[in-house]
Amino acid sequence: MNMDINTIKAVYFIGAGGIGMSALVRYFLSKGKHVAGYDKTPSELTHKLEEEGANIHYEENVSLIPDTCKDPDSTLVVYTPAIPADHEELCHFRENNFEIHKRAQVLGMITRTEKGICVAGTHGKTTTSTMAAYLIDHSHVGCNAFLGGISKNYGTNLLLSEKSEFVVIEADEFDRSFHWLTPYATVVTATDSDHLDIYGTHEAYLESFRKYTSLIRPDGFLVIKKGLDLIPDVQPGVTVYTYSATDGDFHAENIRIGNGEIFFDYISPLGNIKDIQLGVPVYVNIENGVAAMALAQLCGVTGEEIKAAMPGFAGVDRRFDFKIKNDHIVFLSDYAHHPAEIRQSVSSIRTLYPERKITAIFQPHLYTRTRDFYKDFADSLSLLDEVILLDIYPAREKPIPGVTSQLIYDNLRPEIEKTMCSKEELLDVLKTRKTEVLITLGAGDIDNYVPQIYEMLKDK
Repeated sequence: MNMDINTIKAVYFIGAGGIGMSALVRYFLSKGKHVAGYDKTPSELTHKLEEEGANIHYEENVSLIPDTCKDPDSTLVVYTPAIPADHEELCHFRENNFEIHKRAQVLGMITRTEKGICVAGTHGKTTTSTMAAYLIDHSHVGCNAFLGGISKNYGTNLLLSEKSEFVVIEADEFDRSFHWLTPYATVVTATDSDHLDIYGTHEAYLESFRKYTSLIRPDGFLVIKKGLDLIPDVQPGVTVYTYSATDGDFHAENIRIGNGEIFFDYISPLGNIKDIQLGVPVYVNIENGVAAMALAQLCGVTGEEIKAAMPGFAGVDRRFDFKIKNDHIVFLSDYAHHPAEIRQSVSSIRTLYPERKITAIFQPHLYTRTRDFYKDFADSLSLLDEVILLDIYPAREKPIPGVTSQLIYDNLRPEIEKTMCSKEELLDVLKTRKTEVLITLGAGDIDNYVPQIYEMLKDK
């Protein structure tokens, strides 16, 4: 990449209306750059971007590219992989030697200009990075942030600060995207195998994380979950710490859970903090909170600022997202789509509601992930009292013969109440159930049914 943030005068987005792309549109607008682009369909989001100063059109047409974006020496072109290779405008920029990059590459560029505070790992990335951004933003330090989900505190996936040199980024291992980053400080939360359609083996997956740790700046920091089977490959000068919920350089002690609240004492080589109140009181967030507070301290946030901010953290859409919470019924939505994430989710719910029947609606995500982990999914789901299994959400994949939700269903423990149904049958199935604690699990379109389930349950 030849350009840096300072030499760019204009940025052109092909696929400007995506959730990740739109955050970059807003970032470059905030830096005073000329921003324009194409999207296939107008939306509420693209209209907001236009109101904020972006020049967006909806017809694939080179003549609609504005004059401000016609100089290859000062215009950066950013595209989403969803755009076909023969897209007329993309071909135009390629033929005229513009610098063209994917979103991940541009985030990498930003981490070389500002201090990247990055969160990597199989799971916990979105909550930990959003929590870290919230804590840093609620301090004298401030930060920019590109988040992997919609923060419930801000209603957006983007934070902008004119005063701060820090930028919080979710470091995604899919397609090795995180290899474009140059972190100043990073957390690695977990290295359970995933994306084996990309990596092939657990060893190759681990090697990708090892390569990621080698990209940390020599004056930087690695905060790694204690006990991971990952041997980091950091440059000389990088400080390495460990963390977990109850052990490591950063950890929690004196954990108190009751009345729907969690308090603990935070133990840290950078300064302990007593009586932290967790904003989203589920057990797994103790560990996420420890990692987020470690990152905040490494950015210079004070103990007093962290203690004051943490109770106000409202969480992330679809991450332990409570929709109904009363004496009769609890209903929540969670993005968990990996066996280890489901195990964590169920364990956290059991801690909160040890005496209640817990039912999960699970929509498997990807044929390859189901093929590779169906026995692990069954083991994790068997910790529940009842499981309602939906069909596999294919996302980017074509069906694989013999790979269906039946593989998981057949491996559930026999004493589990279990049902298989289509999405279209789901509401009718739920009407026949007496639910006490209900959770939807999955990264597909199961979330589209949450409002209807909410309406059905709210008056019970």
